[in-house]
Amino acid sequence: MQPQAFYQVVADDFLAVDEIIKRQLTSRVPLVEKIADYITSAGGKRLRPLLVLLCGKALGKEGDQLRLLAAIIEFLHTATLLHDDVVDMSGMRRGRATANAQWGNAPSVLVGDFLYSRSFEMMVELGSMPVMQILSQATRIIAEGEVLQLSKVRDASTTEATYMEVIRGKTAMLFEASTHSAAMLAGASAEQAEALRVFGDHLGIAFQLMDDLLDYRGDAESLGKNVGDDLAEGKPTLPLIHAMREGTPAQAELVRKAIQQGGSQDLEGIRAAVEAAGSLDYTARLANDFAERAINCLDALPAGEYRQALIELTRFAVARST
Repeated sequence: MQPQAFYQVVADDFLAVDEIIKRQLTSRVPLVEKIADYITSAGGKRLRPLLVLLCGKALGKEGDQLRLLAAIIEFLHTATLLHDDVVDMSGMRRGRATANAQWGNAPSVLVGDFLYSRSFEMMVELGSMPVMQILSQATRIIAEGEVLQLSKVRDASTTEATYMEVIRGKTAMLFEASTHSAAMLAGASAEQAEALRVFGDHLGIAFQLMDDLLDYRGDAESLGKNVGDDLAEGKPTLPLIHAMREGTPAQAELVRKAIQQGGSQDLEGIRAAVEAAGSLDYTARLANDFAERAINCLDALPAGEYRQALIELTRFAVARST
């Protein structure tokens, strides 16, 4: 299955989700619409709403409710992106200027709040308390993950366990909420719902591990962001943590100083150090391990094109170069 093929099996639903997104973006304040439209039309993989559609349809769920849930998930994700870019002072996302670079921090934060609020209005429209419970808890955990990450900026003593806690909260949680809420909406058995919840968690971790690896192995043009951004912000990601733990004393010291000082003045030196210490290979192996564990969870689903698409999507998430 080619990368786009897992979108093709839900192509009509994807178009319908886009229509819901456009319809729900309406606001009597023009700047709200302008910024919200700018960020939602930026492209991106839209993996999270795709997961909602594939998981729901794998369990036999069809129709407007599933599409509405996919749109809700995309609104939650977009809100977090707006807030993240302000926190990280990012200037580029998906190959173009971030909303905060275009309009400033204050409007970006407030439109992020608008999208969060709109998503909860849409949840009320959906009318499922189990889904609302999953998503309201997820938004809290995501915020906690972001704050935990912020508290570890320029902290070279951050452990791998703390790093895993950060990515489980800030990234994997929304993947988990996507797959788990789709299962609940589809009336899954307790076993299926738990399997899809764990699937989302493992896939989200694998996805973030690859993101953190690509910060050192990717290139800015294909990534749509600046290579070395995490290093510039002083974020102790797994390649850096591993290099400090397993590299030579000189490599460990180079990385430690880079984290503590922030900035990416010696990006090439750091890239060479994490490569030589085997830290990028270690990160890739861990990502692949989580991806395989995610795929094993899918045994709980009926065989068919939707389950196969989820398997291929998982493999794509760790094989990608962007």
